[in-house]
Amino acid sequence: MSLTHLQAELIRKISSAVGKEENLATAIPGLSFHRRTACTEPCSASYEPSIAVIVQGRKSVELGQKTFIYDSSRYLLTSLDLPTVSHIIEASEAKPWLALLLKLDMEVVRELLSRGEFRPLAPAPGGTAMATARVTPELLNACNRLLDLLPTPGDIPFLSSLIQREIIYRVLRGEAGARLRSVATLGDQSQRTAKAVAWIKSNYAQPLRVDDLADLAGMGVSTLHHHFRALTAMSPLQYQKQIRLHEARNRMLAGGVDAATAAYEVGYESPSQFNREYSRFFGQPPMRDIRGLRASGAVADDSRI
Repeated sequence: MSLTHLQAELIRKISSAVGKEENLATAIPGLSFHRRTACTEPCSASYEPSIAVIVQGRKSVELGQKTFIYDSSRYLLTSLDLPTVSHIIEASEAKPWLALLLKLDMEVVRELLSRGEFRPLAPAPGGTAMATARVTPELLNACNRLLDLLPTPGDIPFLSSLIQREIIYRVLRGEAGARLRSVATLGDQSQRTAKAVAWIKSNYAQPLRVDDLADLAGMGVSTLHHHFRALTAMSPLQYQKQIRLHEARNRMLAGGVDAATAAYEVGYESPSQFNREYSRFFGQPPMRDIRGLRASGAVADDSRI
């Protein structure tokens, strides 16, 4: 079956399932559908390990100083929890932006890698834990078969895990697979760096001592800095800062807290420092930014794909 036909089938199935909704969590674990009928303003988003397949439209994601643009020809692979700024750059009422997001179970990734079919493969120098890769008929065929389970929910508990394993296999075999392999492989420096990333993500409000972080990763400080920046396009302190700013923005937008309260809740000791760093990162002071987001209809952390 041709790539064009497979994409048309996904458009039909996602459109039918999502209707007029913008986000739909399906009965298949980790699978969700997303729809927008207009371009969006840049919005903070925390990306989890996942693959995002756009079947119609186009999106831009900024990670540090890197920008990833993907559409129906390329999917987005994320191998770590990463703070980003993203926005939809092609969507309309006539041709809505449509996408599916499948969260990756890293334990399944590691189990597949342990089977021996995958020889160790180093990622390209400077490669981050986020990448785009060419969409293939084999990948879209598996995605279509996964969606075909939705009308028969009784089949989902058994068959969905098998098809998701096939999708992970296709990703590992694809042009971005080396990055996922590197992050998932126990003992690899990228995987040890991923432990440091996970610690900051879970403890972003705590003071960060890079020496302690390096000990956690089993690396020297300079080695950690090198590999951390290679994976995330930022230093550990920059990563923590962006996690804090994204989280504060979400709390103000969804929870209705003021800037000072959000600052303290995410670990800032000085509201004035928070205001400076927020304005520098998002382009305007906190409450003005939140008012603008609310006026545009944005919701907290709604741009994960």
